[in-house]
Amino acid sequence: MPVPERLGFHLKRAEQALNAAKNAALRPAGLTVPQYAALLHLAQSPGISAAALARACGVTPPTMNTVLKNLQEQGLIERTPHEWHKNILETRLTAKGAQVMATADANAVRVERGLAGAFSDEERETLIALLARCVEQLEGARSA
Repeated sequence: MPVPERLGFHLKRAEQALNAAKNAALRPAGLTVPQYAALLHLAQSPGISAAALARACGVTPPTMNTVLKNLQEQGLIERTPHEWHKNILETRLTAKGAQVMATADANAVRVERGLAGAFSDEERETLIALLARCVEQLEGARSA
């Protein structure tokens, strides 16, 4: 099957274009897409462990540890031992991290809104449904 006819090729190109647009939008805040994703999840789930954060962001635990190390060095997060499980570090945004997150999120939302604006309401609903079907099929094939 020729490459242009493969769905995976088109999905990957769309993902790459979205990541490039988000990287450009996040650059003024001093963040990468993986760092932004981590801050976004931390804003929604304060205290989450690095392992759970890695799963939420779709990266490996070693990759997440690198992301967290960089965010901590920038003063955007703090990591403290869990009250009961001393081997688990809870991760939370600092005040500076919350401020950077708010700026970065506004920029990322502009990218998402711009993308959404390229479609009618009906087209967006169809696209979301089709992408959800892709995920369901691929996750089902992986577990079979």
